[in-house]
Amino acid sequence: MSLLTPESVRKLQRALYAKAKANPAYRFYTLVDKIHRKDVLQTAWNRCRANGGGPGVDGQSFAGIEHHGVEAWLEQLAQELRTKTYRPQAVRRVHIPKPDGKSTRALGIPTIKDRVAQMAAVIVLEAIFEADLTDEQYAYRPKRSAHDAVRKVHQLLNQGYTEVVDADLKGYFDTIPHHELMKSVARRVSDGAMLALIKSWLEMAVEETDPRGNCHRTTVNKDRGRGTPQGAPVSPLLANLYMRRFLLGWKHQGWHQKLQAYIVNYADDFVILCRRKAAEAQAQMAQMMAKLKLEVNQQKTRLCHVPEESFDFLGYTLGRCYRVKTGQAYIGTKPSKKSVHKVCQSISQKTRREANGRDTEELVGELNLLLKGWANYFQLGAVSKAYESVDSHVRDRLRQWLRRKHQIKGRAEQQFPDGYLYQQLGVIRLTHSQSNLPWAKAKQHPCPKAGCGRPARPV
Repeated sequence: MSLLTPESVRKLQRALYAKAKANPAYRFYTLVDKIHRKDVLQTAWNRCRANGGGPGVDGQSFAGIEHHGVEAWLEQLAQELRTKTYRPQAVRRVHIPKPDGKSTRALGIPTIKDRVAQMAAVIVLEAIFEADLTDEQYAYRPKRSAHDAVRKVHQLLNQGYTEVVDADLKGYFDTIPHHELMKSVARRVSDGAMLALIKSWLEMAVEETDPRGNCHRTTVNKDRGRGTPQGAPVSPLLANLYMRRFLLGWKHQGWHQKLQAYIVNYADDFVILCRRKAAEAQAQMAQMMAKLKLEVNQQKTRLCHVPEESFDFLGYTLGRCYRVKTGQAYIGTKPSKKSVHKVCQSISQKTRREANGRDTEELVGELNLLLKGWANYFQLGAVSKAYESVDSHVRDRLRQWLRRKHQIKGRAEQQFPDGYLYQQLGVIRLTHSQSNLPWAKAKQHPCPKAGCGRPARPV
């Protein structure tokens, strides 16, 4: 299965983007016919299949669909979309533990049919709305990433924008108002059938299973007129579209120039960087969010003066760092303590006592996947100390696990030396400088491509 977008779909996206970019006031009136095209639905299926995930409330799995034939299944979905008989089903809600271990995050799992239909809509709509999203937005966009957002923040800090509003919204995805969001969509889309589809996805029922195994179905989003279905393919696009209102308003009201305040946004995370007057920027931001019917989390939103203070953004800590060789201070980035703690928790979970019966090769393979994914993301800036901490935790936990598994007494370090772990078992070592892996050459200096190309400003 190829995840490359077929040329026919790319041609469609290019045409939609060009039309939207050339005419900012244009409204698209025929779009539903494009989402049930065979090539669009096939591309949507490929993306959803690659993302994986469990079945929804109907119990239908990817493997089950493939067993009976994907082509026939997609044709049935296309027929329902063509004849307007398609109806979304309820979202299965599960609760995922947060890193603090004290609370959970609700995650919605739509049926695979709804995921594919939504992804087909995203393939069409993202080309249109990409022409409208602002430069400050980095999430869920082609050729943009969280790394780019972190680099932009780092660049602004080194240009003197060191008064920071570290902002936090309370339940952004769950509180986006439907009426105002649909107005944002309708500004570009006049196709009634497409608008009806989007509204139906916003109002999908939610099904939960209580501790006794009983299912309860509610229509909380429809009743409140708020929220996008987290876990659904269409949710990130809609969330970006509504955040655009705030970012445009910030510029149109002149706060960008009056306060010399830049915003960097990734999904529901954003920071405002100022040369001065950060307190006023925070106040204006709160007023605008209230008008957008969004709530600022006052407990988590704070002012930060760099380099005297530091702040976390997208898993990185930005603030004062020190060069290893000279001890010189500079404004830089490094993996946050919370991010290091979180990956160490995952390592501990995989090597817990209950896993003693697992095959060693299988466990090491899972640890390596975890380490690769973590280090591929955390490769900007001063990473050495974080890597050393993670490597040390891997060694300690794996040695304990091996001792329990083989019922060996004595010092674990002598029984299972570094050479055994890294050469024989093949455990990945993040700090191994000879590795050809992407993060291997990460150095303790400002993140690469941090904007202007000049070295970080000493502090």
